[in-house]
Amino acid sequence: MGNPAALMLGPGKLKYSASLSTPEPTDLAGAWNAGFLDLGYTDDGSKITLETNFEDVEVAEELEPVLIAATKRTLTVAFALAEITATNLKRVLNGGTITSGGAYVYYDPPALGGEQYCMLGWESDDLTERWIFRKCIQTGSLEINRQKSPNKATFPVQFRGVKPPSANSFRAIYASPGRA
Repeated sequence: MGNPAALMLGPGKLKYSASLSTPEPTDLAGAWNAGFLDLGYTDDGSKITLETNFEDVEVAEELEPVLIAATKRTLTVAFALAEITATNLKRVLNGGTITSGGAYVYYDPPALGGEQYCMLGWESDDLTERWIFRKCIQTGSLEINRQKSPNKATFPVQFRGVKPPSANSFRAIYASPGRA
């Protein structure tokens, strides 16, 4: 028999971004470190994709492969930020500079090669699940659609995870025992 309490509903909140040195949460009860910045609303939730490629290891004496070896793992976190701000543009373009001058805020993108990696954090609506993506960079194209209302402009993003020096690329935290 299944466990209805283990079902997940709702988009959750993929709205936390931090520099690589920010301490990550270790449980579900504590607040996110102040270094994790709230990116605000998304347009249609978020999509986390973990793809592992495998290849057959063959020998001449067997018809079937004798092993199947993992050769590559790709982590992608995709969403569309619904809040059009200089802070979000800075995250979407992997860095840059924000300056304020009177009634205006100015954003200048990073020089090519000056892009910065970040951490991302996601939390379920019912606070029984968290994901920490430890080292990511936004690799998608920035295409902003300006349309008639009620359509809104968004910053669509596709972050790719890479292996940080001393840990796995991500960690998932679940409430126990219900999600063990």
